[in-house]
Amino acid sequence: MSQHDRVRQSTSPALNREIRAQTESRIEAVRESPARINERLHEIDAEWDIERAIETLSSGLTLTGLALALSGRRRWLALPVLVQGFLLQHAVQGWCPPVPILRRLGFRTQREIERERYTLRALLRDHVGSRHSDRPAELPAAS
Repeated sequence: MSQHDRVRQSTSPALNREIRAQTESRIEAVRESPARINERLHEIDAEWDIERAIETLSSGLTLTGLALALSGRRRWLALPVLVQGFLLQHAVQGWCPPVPILRRLGFRTQREIERERYTLRALLRDHVGSRHSDRPAELPAAS
């Protein structure tokens, strides 16, 4: 199993197709407008991938469990132990219980995000190139 595709491989094929279709739909929506392509590229720059979401969720739940345990409720220590076990499982297998939920919420892998970014950059280059090729060639300056 490829290190980079573990999340995709542990996601249902139907959900992977849905995520891919949503990406293609976003690309088609901006295809003809360089300004909209740039806008979408800025949105992608702010997008969280699934790894960042898992790390944030894990840290937040772990800190919450520790804070509650420190306030005298020792049974809350089970929460950080459970969450860190899930994080370890994700690091080893590319899957943990939050993955299917986060995928349904639309979180993509870094590779999926980069594929959209590269496609949009190629479209932008095509627009810039075609804009320049539509202009008549300039005559050399008279000496």
